[in-house]
Amino acid sequence: MAKRILVVEDNDLNRKLFCDVLKSQGYAVEPCADGLDALDKARSFVPNLIIMDIQLPNVSGLDLIEAAKADAVLRAIPVLAVTAYAGKGDEERIRDAGAEGYLAKPVSIGPFMAAVKGLVERAVV
Repeated sequence: MAKRILVVEDNDLNRKLFCDVLKSQGYAVEPCADGLDALDKARSFVPNLIIMDIQLPNVSGLDLIEAAKADAVLRAIPVLAVTAYAGKGDEERIRDAGAEGYLAKPVSIGPFMAAVKGLVERAVV
């Protein structure tokens, strides 16, 4: 059975790129453009990995990561944060919120897939 990945990304081009690349590698992908829907989609889709944009309209990706890690159902799902925030202290803040992985945009496909594979392999969901 294909590993499932939830892609939370408000930028249409980035979301399509991430989804297309993941599908080409055999993953089952659920796109999510609105962070307000992300946790509900995660509960219904039960992904093996959540790829989370940090800068979302209406809600912060950091808040979503913290909420997922506080949720008994979602807690074990690893989160890969993908963000344009690449300043001093940003990675530490994002990891402190509970993200197991961190990539700065623009994302190169090689490091992106390496991070995805590494997190999916250790997922216990």
